[in-house]
Amino acid sequence: MDSEKIKTYLKDFRITLPLGVVLGLILGLVIGWGLWPVQWTDLAPHHLRPDLREDYLRMAIYSSTAVGDASIANKAWYELGETADETLQAVQGDPLYLTDGQINRFVGIVGAELTDPLPPLDEPEPIEDVMATRGVNWLLLGGLCIGFLLLTAAAIYFLVIRGLPTRDKQPETLAARGSAQDDVGFEEDEMRYAPSSQNGIQAPYEDEQPLPMAQFMTTFLAGDDFYDDSFSIDAPTGEFMGECGVGISETVGVGEPKRVAAFEIWLFDKNDIQTVTKVIMSEHAYENEKIRMRLESKGEMVLAEPGKQVLLETATLQLEARIVDMEYGQGAAPDQSFFQRLTLDLAVWPKERPIT
Repeated sequence: MDSEKIKTYLKDFRITLPLGVVLGLILGLVIGWGLWPVQWTDLAPHHLRPDLREDYLRMAIYSSTAVGDASIANKAWYELGETADETLQAVQGDPLYLTDGQINRFVGIVGAELTDPLPPLDEPEPIEDVMATRGVNWLLLGGLCIGFLLLTAAAIYFLVIRGLPTRDKQPETLAARGSAQDDVGFEEDEMRYAPSSQNGIQAPYEDEQPLPMAQFMTTFLAGDDFYDDSFSIDAPTGEFMGECGVGISETVGVGEPKRVAAFEIWLFDKNDIQTVTKVIMSEHAYENEKIRMRLESKGEMVLAEPGKQVLLETATLQLEARIVDMEYGQGAAPDQSFFQRLTLDLAVWPKERPIT
């Protein structure tokens, strides 16, 4: 895959959005779990595991009774919070190096109720505390990464790959192509390209019409302020030949959404030194001298009409853009000044025959 194709794919948000989300999640997991895992500091004793709380309370009982300092006992009891009574019962059941007298003196200082010792457990209960896990659980991290990759692959397949056009799906005959475009309200005979010598380009007659090397359909709807469609032109062998596209060229009025009055149709040929551009204009823009002066440097200006064909030619390519459907918008603007909807059919042929 060459760099031009990669750039074209990266312009498609359906590819870059899920790819960015997945890369961000994987990077976050690697950083948060591997490189800089969360480390807890300055936690109160009641956040400790039960066995560590018991050790803390034993040391507090021993220290407070050995030196006779009640503040040590009260501070330890306060720090244990809601777990204090439970921890004291556990210590009573397993005092280790403490004597009954030390425990009784501690209970008298803190004012706790002395309970019967808890029976010792045969086996310690398993402790499932994420904060107590030592080291990085690489198995869990790897499983999460694999899961995200699988989800991303599935999303890209259903949202992107299945939606991309393929050469196998191109119509093999003009009749097939015409019937596919009947959905937009045009008859089959209107969809065929009539002979034309505009700009010196001799269009083939109906019986000689070859299939286009590439064909695209693009639609602008009012409110799409960032409308800018571009398409990669590839030869049947897969060789990159160039690009074509349509974008906003001129607006009228102020405010949002933009009121689009003109569009640029452009054709780039890798074998040519310049990009060819023509401008499709609304009726108001076409008749307005100020707008025409602003746009005349962008290319030939064409009045938008249903079924209108616009021909662009480069060194090795020729593109025919046809207005399939159009509708003017209504609002605080001159009549027929901006588009509510515009649908274009872009067909590209190799320029193989001499110009007559």
